[in-house]
Amino acid sequence: MIKRIAAVLSLLFLPHAAFAAVVSDADIRAILADRIDAQHQGVGIVVGVIDPTGRRVVAYGKTAKDGKPVDANTVFEIGSVTKVFTSLLLADMVNRGEVALTDPVSKFLPPNVKMPERGGKKITLVDLATHTSGLPRLPSNFNPKDPANPYADYTVTQLYEFLATVQLTRDIGSKYEYSNLGGGLLGHALARRAGTDYETLVRTRILQPLAMKSTAITLSKAMKDRLAIGHDAALQPVSNWDLPTLAGAGALRSTANDLLTFVGANLGLQTSPLASSMASMLATRRPTSVPGLDIALGWHISTRNEHEIIWHNGGTGGYRTWIGFDPKSRTGIVVLSNTSTAAGVDDIGAHLLDPAIPLIQPPKQRHEVKIDPAVLDRYAGRYELAPTFVITVTRDGDHVFAQATGQPNFEIFAEDDRNFFYKVVDAQITFVVDATGRATSLVLHQNGANVPGKRIE
Repeated sequence: MIKRIAAVLSLLFLPHAAFAAVVSDADIRAILADRIDAQHQGVGIVVGVIDPTGRRVVAYGKTAKDGKPVDANTVFEIGSVTKVFTSLLLADMVNRGEVALTDPVSKFLPPNVKMPERGGKKITLVDLATHTSGLPRLPSNFNPKDPANPYADYTVTQLYEFLATVQLTRDIGSKYEYSNLGGGLLGHALARRAGTDYETLVRTRILQPLAMKSTAITLSKAMKDRLAIGHDAALQPVSNWDLPTLAGAGALRSTANDLLTFVGANLGLQTSPLASSMASMLATRRPTSVPGLDIALGWHISTRNEHEIIWHNGGTGGYRTWIGFDPKSRTGIVVLSNTSTAAGVDDIGAHLLDPAIPLIQPPKQRHEVKIDPAVLDRYAGRYELAPTFVITVTRDGDHVFAQATGQPNFEIFAEDDRNFFYKVVDAQITFVVDATGRATSLVLHQNGANVPGKRIE
């Protein structure tokens, strides 16, 4: 989920002219057809547009390779877009006088749970909602038994154990760093304050008032019948994700029609009991390290020439999602895909709100060569790119695999003795070796970044 935030940032800050109108349905369909049929970067994609004239939906592709066509009521996992709903719960509970933004998170956890502090300062609810708590992307005791469903077995007990032992490496509130852990903890704390579970809280406070009948965590039979099958970057079916403990970070499933209702309510295109809470979400802002990008309560706000786009994206093992709106033109966009590919859908959403923002081009073609298995043996090992992000490299015969923390195990392919590439995502790995040819570190090349990782025993 986190990597989708990083991937879209470069799309939103290119200097160009004023915003144009959303492109036509025919042009949208052409974009989707190219993404699926020509680039092979999707199985099914649904785009929704809403503005003062009404709503429209353009869909292309299928729920599965041999499935039925996707449409406005097809159900998708929406991943981290869930965090916007979690932050709206926070804003609503503030408006009701149930909590304050500055309340410490510890106030809503069991008395025996120790929350990390730094410099005499406690992590507050607003710190979690703005990703400035100092907590990492994922807890260090996050070790899924099933990488295909990585959050399913992470328990509340494990969450509390991590909070009691983690040492913050920077001052609370001092820096934006996107955190799935923080989003999940916020949902957990708010549900405890309300005396219920997260799904019940989001259903009663948001989904029912907005009549979003096809948004849920636990799917009804009717929603199951309309669920698109998730696919990985190789266009192969994958498991759905379950997030019982960190539900507030990414557990919701929804449809284009329901999300258009949600975006429309944020734009004020229909009356809503949540209008004041939605407006207050944008009033609290903190800067990020990216020029022109602020973080509000849940929403990211991109500003160019005093013009704002409000947005969030999401991704699970088999789905990609983007929702956003332009308050000035009162136009909103929803993009849902049942495929987790390098291209994703972030660029489509941004492009439809501002056609001057370019669409992602297909990754360059790379050619595979065969490498001596004895050489491959010297690369097998674990490489730490961050305290909670390790890539494990293994060999099986002539094949090499790389598995990142919390992600599936993917094969990587040699371009030469030291440079390898993924086929499922636009990313490459370079191995750094010593005099004996044994790898001492690697460098992950992705989204324009080159991230080193030291070999660990």
